[in-house]
Amino acid sequence: MTRVKRGTISLKRRRNILQLVKGYRHGRKSKERLAIEALKHAGRNAFNDRRKKKGVKRALWQIKISGALKQHSISFSKFMNNLQKKDIQLNRKMLASIAEHNPETFERIVETSKK
Repeated sequence: MTRVKRGTISLKRRRNILQLVKGYRHGRKSKERLAIEALKHAGRNAFNDRRKKKGVKRALWQIKISGALKQHSISFSKFMNNLQKKDIQLNRKMLASIAEHNPETFERIVETSKK
């Protein structure tokens, strides 16, 4: 029987893993076992932080809206309740953008919600 040399696939896998951890510190950039563990942790954290980012953005929008409402002496919760009662369907992202870039339009929205 002829000799079959193995290892090309495992070598390719090893190279791919080490390519992904380029720039990591210490043994995580050069040792396969540590690199695999680092990639698993990095992947888990990336997945979780993509979810957390949505909450962070929403909190930022609420802060922007609340800051703009201080000038009109109305609280955020009362404003949102008034919008819901008047059936004005603007989400927090749109309201924050309007409050930041078009204060006069935002003022009209506040006045409409108060009536």
